[in-house]
Amino acid sequence: MMSSWQVIVDAMPLLLQGLWITVKIVVISLLIAFVIGLITGLMNTSSSKILKFIATLYIDIIRGTPLLVQVFFIYFALPAFLDIRIPAETAGIIAISANAGAYIAEIFRAGISSIDKGQREAARSLGLSQVQTMRLVILPQAFRRMIPAFVNQCTISIKDTSLLSVIGIRELTQSGEIIISTNYRAFEIWGTVGVLYFIIIYGISRLSRVLERRLSLK
Repeated sequence: MMSSWQVIVDAMPLLLQGLWITVKIVVISLLIAFVIGLITGLMNTSSSKILKFIATLYIDIIRGTPLLVQVFFIYFALPAFLDIRIPAETAGIIAISANAGAYIAEIFRAGISSIDKGQREAARSLGLSQVQTMRLVILPQAFRRMIPAFVNQCTISIKDTSLLSVIGIRELTQSGEIIISTNYRAFEIWGTVGVLYFIIIYGISRLSRVLERRLSLK
């Protein structure tokens, strides 16, 4: 019978492949989600009732349904309705992006709303347009306050990728399941999977603290 260390060493190549897919999906998804969140957050803080309604509807739908249902809808229901084929990895990226985008939109809304309205009025009195005021005055200050929430959403999205194993994406969690189905060493494999997730999330948390300190010094 192989030792626990040998089981982990033998499993590491496949686990690292799964880890790479997890990281790739998370990075692409969060970049898209950031854009979605910024646009939706600005819509939600605008004076237009139509834009606010659209943003609120999107956020409420996403936050009011489980991510697993969203994954199934995008991968199974939507292609069947439109008579198209969506690759599993693409469907996973769309689902994570749409889900994280709704939460990031709320982060932007809260961050923008936390800035005193007097600053906006002062910027406008100096001749800055609404767009310039948002870009040069409001968003830089709000972004500093939003960093902890962004990091929290990032860690949530990393954990959420484990749900993508249900549509056949060989990310970290499914890689672990595949290995266990052949060697039946659940303790060693799931322990290693947990450690790999922890390393990524802990690294992101440490990086965010460094970024917060640097921004606070400016």
